[in-house]
Amino acid sequence: MRGYFAIGAEGINKAQNVGALMRTAHAFGASFVFTVAETYSIRQGNRADTSKTDNNLPLYNFDDIESMNLPDKCQLVGIELTDDAINLPSFKHPLQAAYILGPEQGSLSPEMVEKCDHIIKIPTKFCVNVSVAGAIVMYDRVTSLSKYPSRPIMPGGGVPEIDNHHFAIAKCKRK
Repeated sequence: MRGYFAIGAEGINKAQNVGALMRTAHAFGASFVFTVAETYSIRQGNRADTSKTDNNLPLYNFDDIESMNLPDKCQLVGIELTDDAINLPSFKHPLQAAYILGPEQGSLSPEMVEKCDHIIKIPTKFCVNVSVAGAIVMYDRVTSLSKYPSRPIMPGGGVPEIDNHHFAIAKCKRK
């Protein structure tokens, strides 16, 4: 997959959510993880992060929005359940992106929303857990930007691509 991505949270305060978000980011191949104005203990978060993400990719803890320093050309994508946000299934992920989630019982700050290049939402009836929301967005990114075959039109698994190729060759030889 081309490009890179990172995921972070603003004002997050539950260590277990941070740990779960970090572990999931590591599993999906994030380039780094970050927090902005967090209020949790990293040692508590490490209990939920059994993959030891902080030993495998950079973790940046920014004190506030002004100190947040993302790479050049990196687009900041806010994840927020608002009426004017882009529905995730309709969103084209930037090749260089940093995704930011809000705190557990709140929203992204107006200052963070202003800093974002895009605001997306997961089409749910109500907000889901912050680490679950992060996992959904990372899954969507990986599946939409990677070279997976199209989904089958019938329920169940599709025929592997090589079999489709052999089937097409066999069909041509029969004619």
